[in-house]
Amino acid sequence: MESLIYLIILIYFVLGALAFAWIGRSRGREAKRGMWAKFFTYFVIIHILFGSIYFGPPYFSVVAVFLALAGYLELTRVHSQQRLRGTWFLISSLVIYTLLALPFVFFSFMEKEYLYFVFIVVSVFDAFSQISGQIIGGRRLVPSVSPGKTISGLAGGAALAMVTAILIRGLIDASWTHALFYSINIVIFALLGDLLASYYKRRNQVKDFSKMLPGHGGFLDRFDSLLPGGAAMFVINIILL
Repeated sequence: MESLIYLIILIYFVLGALAFAWIGRSRGREAKRGMWAKFFTYFVIIHILFGSIYFGPPYFSVVAVFLALAGYLELTRVHSQQRLRGTWFLISSLVIYTLLALPFVFFSFMEKEYLYFVFIVVSVFDAFSQISGQIIGGRRLVPSVSPGKTISGLAGGAALAMVTAILIRGLIDASWTHALFYSINIVIFALLGDLLASYYKRRNQVKDFSKMLPGHGGFLDRFDSLLPGGAAMFVINIILL
């Protein structure tokens, strides 16, 4: 099972590398360097996540707790540095974050097949939303919150994520309709998490939550889709069971 999943990941990375090369063909040297730094950092991150799931408990749960705590630190750090909004804005933001982070930590204790499923669906959605958006361009999705996101990017990333979910539905022994249902909810929550993170940064007038991850920014900049995506899978399973 793991070898097939890893093969799928490598195939998508090759496709992503080709797309990055196409996107960056007419860009300057510094822009290209930033793009490839982001690509290779993501390559390392994906392998860390894959490895933590592969080796089983408690590794992914440790990673999940670390990511959740890193999110709290970055939210409070941005607020304390900027001091552009009141205390209630921070408190409400932390409450909303907790409603996503806590189920994500619970999700990390689910069977590894579910972890792989969400991990792949979110990764495909994240990566190919950006790629398809940059290649196709077009109308902005929510320009007042996240100027870089386009409708074409959302459509391309969501479509490929749903197709991927159907292709790997055997992981969780689901019918294609159930796999599609899972993927739609994962994509919705992943997009919601991304937009909430962008809104928080925009209100505090910062570009990134931190500079910890080259080309990405902070942990919330990179994992603002995975946390709510995993939370969605956990909540859905609680409801269905």
